[in-house]
Amino acid sequence: MKIAVYGRPFNDGVVLPYIQQVFDILAQHQVDIYVHPQLHDYLKDAIRGVNYTVLDCTGELKGFIDLFLTLGGDGTLLDMVTVIRDTCIPVIGINFGRLGFLASINKNDIAAAIHAVVNRQFTLDSRELLNIDSDLEIFGKDNFALNDITIHKRDDSAMITTHVFLDEEFLNSYWGDGIIISTSTGSTAYSLSCGGPIIFPQSNSIVLTPNAPHNLNVRPIVLPDSSTLAFDVECRSNNYLISCDSRTAIIDKTMRFKVTKAGFKLNLIRLNNESYLSTLRNKLLWGLDVRNY
Repeated sequence: MKIAVYGRPFNDGVVLPYIQQVFDILAQHQVDIYVHPQLHDYLKDAIRGVNYTVLDCTGELKGFIDLFLTLGGDGTLLDMVTVIRDTCIPVIGINFGRLGFLASINKNDIAAAIHAVVNRQFTLDSRELLNIDSDLEIFGKDNFALNDITIHKRDDSAMITTHVFLDEEFLNSYWGDGIIISTSTGSTAYSLSCGGPIIFPQSNSIVLTPNAPHNLNVRPIVLPDSSTLAFDVECRSNNYLISCDSRTAIIDKTMRFKVTKAGFKLNLIRLNNESYLSTLRNKLLWGLDVRNY
């Protein structure tokens, strides 16, 4: 089995022993280990006693790498999506961050998780992505998002007005700090913190969640993911932000954006002892009540 390992540079030296453990256990299972160049530049001589190959990201990954393993939090896994792209290579994340909703493997469960992965004791959880297009290719070929696409005012600007069209019909104008277009996967992220609903991944839905709307009767709306959404933004300074997961661009001109479902999915690895409901309960303390225990 060929496993590629991805991660950001870590400021906390406490995680290095856990990273060493990951490499040691992979080697014990006789896995062919490939390390993303970004992680290799950080580790270099930090990993001892384990041989690995630096991954050639310019080559064809599909059919070569069996799965990706991310080391970090949810943001690290979201970054990994731009490497996996439409290859459908499965990915699993070991959480060295805070919440770890997508990177769901606790660092204390590394050995058991790798054993399950190597022995293929898992299922694939396919997740939809969103695609954003505009006259200018703002994000280039990385114009897709697993969690959400957001339109947001700058810190030093007044509120913005976002005119939204659903399948070419006017939906609403949102006055406020911006709007979040979220997948079901992203419904437990930024959208949730702004009052959006939790959406099950199998719901084939997306949600529009206004951010700090300047109107009390404006609420999030759930739409079928087959919808085509268009957005026109007005602001006094002609200066606002567009983000695609963790990638952000500053826009300084009037522009129309079109958001649709992407033409490919991401395969998250879910171990056999996990479920979406157990993740909700454990990570978000959803439904936590002393009367239930």
